[in-house]
Amino acid sequence: ADLLILDEWGYVPVDREGSQLLFRVVADSYESRSLVITTNLEFSKWGSVFTDDQMAAAMIDRLAHHGHLLVFEGKSYRMKHALMKQR
Repeated sequence: ADLLILDEWGYVPVDREGSQLLFRVVADSYESRSLVITTNLEFSKWGSVFTDDQMAAAMIDRLAHHGHLLVFEGKSYRMKHALMKQR
């Protein structure tokens, strides 16, 4: 695939083996395919999700080298349009 989309990155903690597999995906994609990653986690939290600060730093390094960081601020679209609202 020319484009790989990884949605909700870090939503669920990943065990060591899963972290190593995700690192391989990022490393194998580096400079060969486009990745889109969505997350609500800042980079400083990635080490706790992927069980290893060094592996997280290596992923961030590869992603940041040719990447673009888009930060969306403001209210959540889902919360704004939620059917269940507090009164």
